[in-house]
Amino acid sequence: MNRKKVTYFLIICILGIGIIGCTPHRHTAPFYNGKINASLASNKYVTEHFQVVVLAEDKSNFSIKISHQENPSKILWETLPGEGFLFGGMGIEEIHEKKGSFFVRETELDICNQQTLSSVTQKNNQIVFAGSLQCKDQKTVSYTFTLEEHSAQQLSFEGKILEDGYNRLYLTYASQADERFFGFGEQFTYFDMKGKQLPILVMEQGVGRGEQPISFFVDIAAKSAGEWHTSYAGVPHYVTSEMRSLFLKNNEHSIFDMTQPDKVQISLFSDTMQGRIIYGESPLELIEEYTTYSGRMRELPDWIHNGAILGMQGGTEKVMSYYKQLKAKGGPVSALWLQDWVGQRTTSFGKQLWWNWELDRDHYPGWKDMVSELKADDVRVLTYINPFFADMGPVTKEEKATIIRNQFQELADQGFLVKTQDDAPYLIENTSFSAGLIDLSNPQAREWVKDVIKEELIAVGSSGWMADFGEALPFDGVLANADAREYHNRYAEEWQQVNREAIIEAGRGDDIVFFSRSGYTLSPGKTTLFWLGDQLVTWSEYDGIKTAVTGLLSGGISGYALNHSDIGGYTTIPVPWYIPVSHYYRSKELELRWIELNAFTPIFRTHEGNRPSVNHQFNSDEETLDQFVRFAKVYKAWKFYRVPLVKKASESGHPVIRHPWIHYPENKRFYKMSYQQFMIGDELMVIPVLDPGKKTVQAYLPQGTWVNLFTQEKVNSDGKQEIQVNTPIGTPAVFYQEGSAVGKQFYENLKQEGVL
Repeated sequence: MNRKKVTYFLIICILGIGIIGCTPHRHTAPFYNGKINASLASNKYVTEHFQVVVLAEDKSNFSIKISHQENPSKILWETLPGEGFLFGGMGIEEIHEKKGSFFVRETELDICNQQTLSSVTQKNNQIVFAGSLQCKDQKTVSYTFTLEEHSAQQLSFEGKILEDGYNRLYLTYASQADERFFGFGEQFTYFDMKGKQLPILVMEQGVGRGEQPISFFVDIAAKSAGEWHTSYAGVPHYVTSEMRSLFLKNNEHSIFDMTQPDKVQISLFSDTMQGRIIYGESPLELIEEYTTYSGRMRELPDWIHNGAILGMQGGTEKVMSYYKQLKAKGGPVSALWLQDWVGQRTTSFGKQLWWNWELDRDHYPGWKDMVSELKADDVRVLTYINPFFADMGPVTKEEKATIIRNQFQELADQGFLVKTQDDAPYLIENTSFSAGLIDLSNPQAREWVKDVIKEELIAVGSSGWMADFGEALPFDGVLANADAREYHNRYAEEWQQVNREAIIEAGRGDDIVFFSRSGYTLSPGKTTLFWLGDQLVTWSEYDGIKTAVTGLLSGGISGYALNHSDIGGYTTIPVPWYIPVSHYYRSKELELRWIELNAFTPIFRTHEGNRPSVNHQFNSDEETLDQFVRFAKVYKAWKFYRVPLVKKASESGHPVIRHPWIHYPENKRFYKMSYQQFMIGDELMVIPVLDPGKKTVQAYLPQGTWVNLFTQEKVNSDGKQEIQVNTPIGTPAVFYQEGSAVGKQFYENLKQEGVL
């Protein structure tokens, strides 16, 4: 195909003109409507803190309304008059994995969407709705829908199909046309999900995620481009603009359909749906209540707040020279993150690691002395691990001469790897190599990998690591003690749990920090820190710097309270000459602006990317290095504010970085913002520069007098219009309200650090 034909083909695909193969097949669910037949009288059912009102003037107007006794007029959940609220079905799904991406194709065998409600009974704090569903083939199946008070602010629900073989549930309930839906874990494209159908399935987010033409070519090459909804850390939980909140306890694949103006439908790949409805009067109250279930993140150790975490590779001499370069500039450093501590291989994707988790002493000679030298400067060493294990097999001395143990073989010999249906280790393709995945449903395998963490990472001086991956468990994999279809979303949680247990058993539970990419509902209570995964080294809102902000803000709603991104992004793609697009390399300007952005997040950490030699780095030239030092000092200057915010996160689940809607829930201007602005706690408003060539930003400041942190200029905002703020590189737009003690202290600290 010549260059002109490629261009024409791309245009057709981008315009969406039905070319087979332009985009991969991914799962969407039909929206099922149905009627309800309920020959019941109106009644009110009261638990200790909630009330459930059944309105049944006639069959066509039957509905259920749930409210809290503190505020009975506020409806927390309700059905639509005359419409069924619980449907069942039967289906067969085919779920295929490709490099951590999953493709779902479902065959519907039956749908049961004609609901009859026969009885409502109450015993203490439990209310049970029972009846039957009529299916397409006229068969009827029984169901129950149970409400039970869990706590003063949480009402549990359980829908259940009482018929073997029926493995789909659909819960339908009312929504207002202007109601906005926020949360759902880390979502990278939209903050508000109203009007969207959102699958919740933990997977690779993909490369491009709909940005064209790169997504098209990535799917042609590897079927791993992803889409707008693909996420490492989707969570079946939301908070709405009407202060309503609901979450599922299920681990199975679910889909939240908010495409209808007046209703929501949750589809679940199971015969039992369990969840809770939460009562609260503000976003923070709802987040706090939700995180009593999801768990809350523990406080970070003090050392991590002291400066930058430098992500570097290349061996002892190289990384120490870079560290000393920064030290000579007076740049505050908290740690060196050396992900290539196990050595490197060259793959089709760039430089990758030997997935055999032991120190490569040829690559890092004098490791012990290096760790001691850094410790004398109060600088820590961080490393890397993931739950994959590559078969080292016979390798040449030039490739890796210091192999002490072939961990893949150890796992395979003991049956500790996820297996195929033929009882062989399930080899999962990554880039140009494959690896086995440890079976975390096996208690012995968990003990084995915890020993690796304690003996190979902690014992050599690691104060933390990237606990990568966790999203790639195949649905057709065979586990020792679980069904892979139910365990898939849980796998990320279990990977975090074994890391957490290892540091606790080593006596380092409060000191070591590991950071996770993938996650699910219970992850906040298990990991010690999140990062936002592998963004493209671009400015795009599909998979670039903007998505890092959107993911940070959406995740905060679902308990991901301590989070950050790689400075500069990660994924670099060299594009062949015959493809009519530019190369995806990290530019200097992007690096400078991402440095500014991350100085105002909980962690200030660099990453070289998958192709370091073609990316602009924090020390590629003097100007960038000076900018990096400056903003490492900015990061250090708000430690006084960050530490109590992190403590508050551990106590209440409140995110450190917050969407402005959290503090201004009545202000509809914020509903439409995904990445444009964010707040640090409730004191600082940050408006980052996220577009190339821009020297100004448009900022919206709620009514009041605001002070520009860097220039000390005051803005008297009427709360009705945006203002333009000058933002040359090195001077981002950060505001605090006049009279803020935090703002004043931050400014004084910047002067003391020599930033101003």
